[in-house]
Amino acid sequence: MDYGAIQRRSLRVLATGQVLGGLGMGAAFSLGSLLTASVGGSPAFAGLSATMSTLGTALFAIPLARLAGRVGRRFALATGGAIGLVGAIMVIVSASLNNLPLLLASMLTLGAGGAVNLQTRFAAADLAKPETRARDLSLVVWATTIGVVAGPNLVGPGDLLGEKLGLPALTGAFAIAAVAQLLSAILYLSALRPDPLLIARARASSEGGVQTPPRRGFGVAIRILAESPAAAVAVFALAMSHATMVAVMAMTPVHLALHGVIIPLIGLTISLHTAGMYAFSPVFGWLADRIGRTPVILIGQAILLLSLLVNFSAPDSVLAVTIALILLGLGWSAATVASSALLTESVAAQDRTTVQGFSDTVMSLAGAGGGALAGLVLAAVGYGLLNIWVITLVLFVVIAVLSLGWRTKASATA
Repeated sequence: MDYGAIQRRSLRVLATGQVLGGLGMGAAFSLGSLLTASVGGSPAFAGLSATMSTLGTALFAIPLARLAGRVGRRFALATGGAIGLVGAIMVIVSASLNNLPLLLASMLTLGAGGAVNLQTRFAAADLAKPETRARDLSLVVWATTIGVVAGPNLVGPGDLLGEKLGLPALTGAFAIAAVAQLLSAILYLSALRPDPLLIARARASSEGGVQTPPRRGFGVAIRILAESPAAAVAVFALAMSHATMVAVMAMTPVHLALHGVIIPLIGLTISLHTAGMYAFSPVFGWLADRIGRTPVILIGQAILLLSLLVNFSAPDSVLAVTIALILLGLGWSAATVASSALLTESVAAQDRTTVQGFSDTVMSLAGAGGGALAGLVLAAVGYGLLNIWVITLVLFVVIAVLSLGWRTKASATA
C-alpha cells in the first residue's frame, strides 16, 4: 500500500474541507459578538457569543473524537459539518425571532464546526512521517486561512444576500456559512477515502503485531497524561494559548465598535487576525520539525506577550490594535502547531483519539472561560488593562514548558 499517496490525498481533502469550514468560523468570529449584542440589547452580552461557540466546540470534541475512534475520521468530520450546518441555520432563525437564548444555543451548535477544525489537524498527522508531522499538520491549518479571512469580509455580500432573502441584519453571512458547512460535510463523506485513521491503525497492526484495544473516557485520558509529562504540557499550552487568544479577540470588535469604528473596518481587523492565526502555520510547522516542539511553543508565547503589550500601550489606536491582533494570531499559530505535534507523538497510536478529544475539550473550555471572564474584565477595567490580566496565562505556559525541559534534562543525566 502506498501510504505516501494516501497521505497526500488526505491532505488535499482535509485542506479543502478547512477552506469551507473556515467560512463559518470567520463569520462567527467577527459577527457573532455584534449580533449577540444587538439581539440582547446591550454590549454586555457580546462576550457570550465566543463563549457559547467555544463551549460548543468543547461539547462536540469528545463525541466526534470517539466517533472517529470507532468508525474513522471520514464519518466524524462529516457529522461535525452537518451539525455546524444546523447551527448556522439556527443563528438566522433566532435573529429573526430576536430570541437571545435561542441565539446562544445556535452559537453552541455552530461550535461543532470548531471541533471539526481542531480534529482535522490531528487527521493530517494520522499517516504523517515523524520528521514531517508538524509540517503536514500545519499545511491543513494553513488552508483554514482562506475561509476564516473571507468569513469576516462576508458582511457586505452577506447583507446583500440577506436583503434579497429577507433575512435580519448581520445574518446573511451565516447563510453563506451554512452552505459552506454542507459542502464540507459532503466532501469529507465522499472524498476522504481511504480513511487515514483506519489505514494508520491497520499499518501499526501489520508492523507491530496485535494492538491493544483503544482506551476511551475522560479518566483514561487523564491517566495517560499523568504518565506522559510532554503530552500534559502540550495540552496545557494548547489550552492557555487558546484562552489568551479568545479573551482578547472576542472583546476587540466590541471595543472598536464602542469607539465608533465602522463594521467593515472591524471585519478587516479580524480578518488580519485570523490570517495571522493560519497563514504562517507552515512556517511554524517547519520550525517545529527543524528545531523542536518546545522551542516553537516558547516562540509563540513570546509573540503573544508582545501582542498584549502593544494592545496595552495603545488601546485607542486602530492601527496598534490591528498590529496586536495580527501578533495575537501568529503567537496562537506557533503554540497550536507545535503543541499539537508534541501531543500526537507523545501518546501511543491506539490512545490518540481519546487524548486528542480530551485536549480539544480542555482547549475549548479554556477559550470559553477566557471569553466569559474577558467580558467582565473589559467592563470593569477597560480593554487596555484586559491585556495585562491575560499576560498571566502566557507566563503559566512558559513556566510549564521550562519545567518540562528541566525534567527531561534531569532524566537524561540520571
